[in-house]
Amino acid sequence: MSQDSLFSCGQELANLVVSSDLLHDSWATIYDLLSHAYNLNNPTSPAPIAFKVYYPYNTNGAIVAFVSSPTCSTVHHIQKEMVSSEDLKSSQLPFDFISTKLNPHFSIHKGAIALFASLLNQLSPLKEQLGSFSPLIITGHSLGASVASLFTLWLLDNISPKDNNKRPTCITFGSPLLGDSGLQQAISERSSWNSSFLHVVSNQDSIPRFLVSPTNGFSGSTPQSCVYRPFGTFLLCSDSDYSCFEESESVLDLMMVMNSNGQQQDNGFLIFNYGPILECLKHRVICKGTSQLSDFGVNQLQAGIIQQLEAIGIGGQWQQTSNMSFLRNMENRVEASFAKKMNAFDPGKKLKKIKEDMTYLEWYKKGTLNEGGYYICFKERRSGSRDVVKSREEIVKRHRILTKYWKRMVAEVEKLPQKEEAAFRTRWLYGGTNYRRMVEPLEIAEYYMKGNRDYVNLGRSEHYKLLEKWMNEDKIGGIANDRRKAVSLTEDSCFWAYVEEAIIASKGLREGSSEEKENSRRNLVNFGEYVMSLIRSYSVSTEIFQPQSTFMMKWWQEYRQDMLSSLYNCPLTFYMENEEYRSYA
Repeated sequence: MSQDSLFSCGQELANLVVSSDLLHDSWATIYDLLSHAYNLNNPTSPAPIAFKVYYPYNTNGAIVAFVSSPTCSTVHHIQKEMVSSEDLKSSQLPFDFISTKLNPHFSIHKGAIALFASLLNQLSPLKEQLGSFSPLIITGHSLGASVASLFTLWLLDNISPKDNNKRPTCITFGSPLLGDSGLQQAISERSSWNSSFLHVVSNQDSIPRFLVSPTNGFSGSTPQSCVYRPFGTFLLCSDSDYSCFEESESVLDLMMVMNSNGQQQDNGFLIFNYGPILECLKHRVICKGTSQLSDFGVNQLQAGIIQQLEAIGIGGQWQQTSNMSFLRNMENRVEASFAKKMNAFDPGKKLKKIKEDMTYLEWYKKGTLNEGGYYICFKERRSGSRDVVKSREEIVKRHRILTKYWKRMVAEVEKLPQKEEAAFRTRWLYGGTNYRRMVEPLEIAEYYMKGNRDYVNLGRSEHYKLLEKWMNEDKIGGIANDRRKAVSLTEDSCFWAYVEEAIIASKGLREGSSEEKENSRRNLVNFGEYVMSLIRSYSVSTEIFQPQSTFMMKWWQEYRQDMLSSLYNCPLTFYMENEEYRSYA
């Protein structure tokens, strides 16, 4: 792995703000607000939190700054318990959207929630006003930074995943950690959210470290699930240098080391001034050369980590056994994080190949039309035109590739929050529906070839069910079906499963006991109503009426007399016997 692998979209955000004036502008607004909202020489103002909108750019940009009273920046205020997502619901604060399917529960620092709640009536109209500003920077210091993060999350909830240019950037200074692993994971699930946060932390600022310890300030009595966890990108600074980290466990470990090396006492009303550090950082580069470390037998990744640790003042004697163990842990985490990103599912990367596989199946379908259709050709191991399909094995191969792709796609979508799931439907559901209608019949054929029964209830894959469910949900409130021509691909991808069950029921009607005959008769009546509903809405392909199709040859032709004698009043029996299907097109 190259050293470049240390840096992802979060690091790119950090590079951008360090090389630009965003950090300086953000801190300037914070210091201005602190000076005006709180008399720093007499920090006893009763207002615990203040905010102000600044317009420092000639363009349509804005900075919203949040600061907390210096009296809030004490151990007494920082080290408070969390508020659970369940309690937040009852409080009617607007954070239900943070919950996801994978992470329905989370907790947030109680002090930050209390400060946010005190501003809610003022922030609600501001939220509507800020939609047109770009760039939009949300910044804050100490507990004001925690409120800035909460406000940013609230803004992000209103932004479509496609509107990246409208996303705010949150830059915090000296912020304590905001929430537990549930909050961290819920934010990390939305990659565009996680990369919206940059937290600047000095190794001399004691405020961010108050909640960083094995028990996070809860005297060892709090369960592991309540331990605070970082999210976003962290810019960790020393007097003369800085390093950028995004992998959460590494950030937590580094802040714990900074905590053990730093002063533990409450600094009273002292506000750490990030201005001088920012002046030093502006002209530096995050990723520096590593050739001077090659003599110590470390690889490039280790060298990069060592330099990052030294930049924030905790590198020290890294060759010692304990520090080498720490270094190896850091290396393993970076590599694991990199591997996770490399293996992340990107549906767009394989889209061209998936389209090719679907096109191949469409050729196969067309080539088998005059031989009874692709369902029976696949099931009976027949071959279509040799110009269209080389072998049944090739079809099986493409079937497997497509199914693997869409199973992974559906599994990834299931993890998404509701809004991002809706965005998927807009972009991908049409392709998923075509896949389901084309490929699921092949799976049904394989299922019944093995002598199985009741595919719909016992054999159907969950990803087919979800694709169908999402399609039906998107149809709610849609335009009524006024189709006057048969579809080329039967809409119900389970159609052939119902045909197979009708064949089984017809056998029961002919050969079964009295009870079996009655059950079979009832099932066939339901089947007839089902097929006629598809015919009336032109939702079934003309392929089913091909003379050699499973529907015609395996069911109607073989069991015609049984249907006429037992179910002559069935509309489908009448339809088939009078050959009305010849006019179906």
